[in-house]
Amino acid sequence: MSKKRVFLTRRLHEFALKELRKKYSIEVHSGKIPIPREKLLKKIANVEGLICFPYDKIDKEVIDAAKNLHAISTYSVGYDHIDINYAKKRGIQIGYTPDVLTDATADLAITLMLDLLRRVTEGDRIIRRGDWKVIYGAYDYVGVDISKKTLGIVGLGRIGRVVAQRAKAFGMNVMYYNRNRLSKSVEQKLGVKYSTLNSLFSKSDVVSLHVPHNSQTNEMVNLSLLKKMKKNSYIVNTARGKIINESDLIFALKKKLIAGAALDVFTNEPIDSKNPLLKLENVVLAPHIGSSTAETRAKMAEITVKNLNRGIAGKNPIYSVK
Repeated sequence: MSKKRVFLTRRLHEFALKELRKKYSIEVHSGKIPIPREKLLKKIANVEGLICFPYDKIDKEVIDAAKNLHAISTYSVGYDHIDINYAKKRGIQIGYTPDVLTDATADLAITLMLDLLRRVTEGDRIIRRGDWKVIYGAYDYVGVDISKKTLGIVGLGRIGRVVAQRAKAFGMNVMYYNRNRLSKSVEQKLGVKYSTLNSLFSKSDVVSLHVPHNSQTNEMVNLSLLKKMKKNSYIVNTARGKIINESDLIFALKKKLIAGAALDVFTNEPIDSKNPLLKLENVVLAPHIGSSTAETRAKMAEITVKNLNRGIAGKNPIYSVK
């Protein structure tokens, strides 16, 4: 009996590929990333399983091209790149990798806050340019304490809750906005206070975004919200770039409506070399590395394979998109 076919839009860890080869006939795309659309449409035509990445657009056209597809397993916590509703109409199982990257992404959010408030990356640039000529005095090149500041978390899900715990350890006061308010017992356990979105943006010293990207959250952070922030406040985004209207953010940063921003995600990735964000000193930029630790990435690969196995077998993946 011939093996079922699986296509990967990019290479996974060797241990994951070894596991896949035991059960399936696999093909791994090599070359330009993301995979060119024409090639994806061709390669997906006769496969039973697809392993994709968050920059692969798996829309109706791609799904229609996959006549025998039983399972899509995405190597990511986000799945806004997949037409979920249409895939489900086709009876295709969809798996993703949420829990395993919670700690890594939360750690990065805190890292970016500390970097931004203490101006670490900015100082690195100063030294590398050869501009550090004199030992700084009492008022020169000062940062901001993180302790006793108010952190506003937008989206208190898996990652948001861990960020809240980390922030409390640094002595921050934490408020949050969520589509559905948590129970009072959970709020007390986490030591957080509920807030409306407008109030959160107006009262927070730092706003950290932890919501998925969808039609409700698309560019939810716009100039109207940014204008509500204090001029000495900051915004951190480790969720999805399209949650922020990037042009509005650039305007707010240039006009000093807010003190700074730290971004791991962008509207378009990789970020364009002409993007105005690259020229702003009050911005810390990271190349979408929220889950990028060796331990987390390996665990993601393991879950991706398990999700695919269960999906092809007609079962719900370990982490199934509902």
